[in-house]
Amino acid sequence: MGDPALSRRGFLAASAAAGLGMTALSGCGGDSDEGESADGTTTIEWWNISTTEPAHTVWAGLAKKFEAQNPKVKIKIVQLENDAYKSKMTALIASGKLPDIFHTWGGGVLKQQVDAGLVEDLTDKTKPWADGLLKVSKEAYLLDDKVYGIPFDIGMIGFWYNKALFKQAGITEPPTTWGAFLEAVSKLKAKNITPIALAGKEKWPGMYYWAYLAMRTAGASALQKAYDDKDFTGAEFVEAGAHLKTLVDLQPFQKGFLNAAYSTPTGQAATVGNGKAAMELMGQWAPNVQADSGKGLGKDLGFFPFPAVEGGKGTITEVFGGGGGHALRRGAPQAAIDFLKFFASEATDLELVKKTGALPVVPNAESAITDPNIKAVQEQLNAATGFQLYLDQAYAPAVGQEVNDSVAALIAGSKSPEQVAQSITKVAKEEQ
Repeated sequence: MGDPALSRRGFLAASAAAGLGMTALSGCGGDSDEGESADGTTTIEWWNISTTEPAHTVWAGLAKKFEAQNPKVKIKIVQLENDAYKSKMTALIASGKLPDIFHTWGGGVLKQQVDAGLVEDLTDKTKPWADGLLKVSKEAYLLDDKVYGIPFDIGMIGFWYNKALFKQAGITEPPTTWGAFLEAVSKLKAKNITPIALAGKEKWPGMYYWAYLAMRTAGASALQKAYDDKDFTGAEFVEAGAHLKTLVDLQPFQKGFLNAAYSTPTGQAATVGNGKAAMELMGQWAPNVQADSGKGLGKDLGFFPFPAVEGGKGTITEVFGGGGGHALRRGAPQAAIDFLKFFASEATDLELVKKTGALPVVPNAESAITDPNIKAVQEQLNAATGFQLYLDQAYAPAVGQEVNDSVAALIAGSKSPEQVAQSITKVAKEEQ
């Protein structure tokens, strides 16, 4: 990913310096036989972020199914909301002990965990069955040609919109250019309809706008080049911020958006799901979270890709997103590897596609997609001419966090487009 290796000692010291306690975390992970009881039963701890329905229940059911097939294995599930998960994982890293199985988005964050010596190399242990998974779904977990994670989902970020509210505002087709998008925002506001819901409190949803605009102005490959060169001050990146500021100046977001979370009953997903905003920029999981946090839109829900920017080097077929995967702590027991194989099987993938709307990583599971919006996402992915992983996962953690923080500051009005580019560049150079 372009960032230098970070020693395990240095990584743990940096985490500890952030004020993250170690004593309370000492029970997580450990040697490979720590989880084995006197009767030979192995307990493995599985941390994931499936806190909303139906995934919460489906994943718990899959753990029970695995236990039934493997009587000598018990799975201890820890299910945490996205931001809480990231926070607790940072604290676990400070302790030097990760869960047996843990959620990962791959990229630069996984690389630092690997460089710290905390993650199991899965290359040889999973090759007989992992080779059959979709190639694009595995790329985020490949580091130096070695496998450190197994995907269970792949997808992209795009706009989810309320067809009824668009019709009410006289918008007949989803916009395909940035100019048309801004015009749609103005039309919605003219009808006293909140155009966009945003979870400003959590920052990462706002990052999606800047990242996509940077891809559209500079081209998808420019984001990785800027990270490798430690320089985000190019004209196209400043222009991306200027385009976002133009949107922010239209005041398109719901009242109180700066303090809004993503999946709470009054958060971004619920605002859209309850028909109180016309759009949100979010991943393929959006329909389920809208329905879990709010009422859901049913047939009124539609999807369209992030618009092209007039005069930009990028195209509408370059997509931004990623998937979910599982990694193992170094020294995890064989039962954890067996669970990864179970989770990546065709039977499990079919259940995830049918019951949770996940996009398949097993080729034979694609036929199970029935939802027209999920099909639209799949078609966009299949036609993609470029792909960029979430910036707060693709880049080293400090750089990814600065992207989130700086873009949030721009949206809040406390940083200019130039200052955003300069701040990200400064942190990127400090990572050298």
